Amino acid sequence: MNLIQFLKNWTLPVSMLTGTILYLTFAFVPALDGTATFFAPIFDSILLLFMFFILFVTFCNVDFHQLRLVRWHLWVTLIQLLLIALIVGLIFEFGMTGNSLILMEAILACIICPGATAAPVVTKKLGGNIEEVTANTFFSNFITAALVPIIFPLIDADLTMSFMQSFLLILYKVCLILIVPMLLAYVVKHYMKSLHRRIISVPDLAYYTWGCSLMIVTGTTVKNIIHANTTASFLLLIASLGLLVCITQFALGRWVGAHFNRPIEAGQALGQKNTAFAIWIAYTYLNPLSSVGPGCYILWQNTINSFEIWKRRKKMEKSLPETKMQQH
Repeated sequence: MNLIQFLKNWTLPVSMLTGTILYLTFAFVPALDGTATFFAPIFDSILLLFMFFILFVTFCNVDFHQLRLVRWHLWVTLIQLLLIALIVGLIFEFGMTGNSLILMEAILACIICPGATAAPVVTKKLGGNIEEVTANTFFSNFITAALVPIIFPLIDADLTMSFMQSFLLILYKVCLILIVPMLLAYVVKHYMKSLHRRIISVPDLAYYTWGCSLMIVTGTTVKNIIHANTTASFLLLIASLGLLVCITQFALGRWVGAHFNRPIEAGQALGQKNTAFAIWIAYTYLNPLSSVGPGCYILWQNTINSFEIWKRRKKMEKSLPETKMQQH
């Protein structure tokens, strides 16, 4: 296997490893201290551009007439709401404070955050229906925008934002990351057809762009873990709970999807989360240490995605010789 093929096959693990190595290099090589400080805000801006571009390319490949809610969307949303109610109920039932509250906040951030903007990209790699996952991504973002300003002030009484301020702030980010690239893609698809043909002619363009953005997000995650003001054992506990929540959400999503012949789509919709958004809401509304939870979640979910893509590739490779034999 040559290097290019290796990178294509293992894009997500290579991105996470590269992001980790790059951050550790900049963090622990004294000569690069100034460089790290200089590039930090640039990387933050680039990440937003990456997310915008990923969705723009995805929408260029979407049939807009197929963007509608279907029944499994409602079941996935119901499970998300039940999980949120369970965590919030535990917090109030046991009057949690201190580290136990931080753990619950970390879990809550991983559950309440919307579906990932890259979920349609991974779904396409797995052979699923990207229109249905894209529609769910929209729906879940508006659910999050409504729930966060209601639930988080109940948990943290020190919040000074009103419901409307919180709602509009989240809605603004939703519009910037989702609505604008969708409108731009619609214009390109229907009125700039030559440009549209060039964009969709590049195989897996959105997927490899997501791989680049994953390097930045992974580096940020490693940074948050290293600079977390707590013990290593507590960080390990947060990471372990993040893994448990990740596996649970993927499993529940696939279980729901199996009843509608959409295990891939529902699994990605419930399991693959917009963790960059989750980190932001954790920092904005909760104890900043709770952001380590969604930070670790992104490592877990992309490990699962990498495994699923590997399984899909092996299945495709196995079916090719069988197809050729049938043709002969």
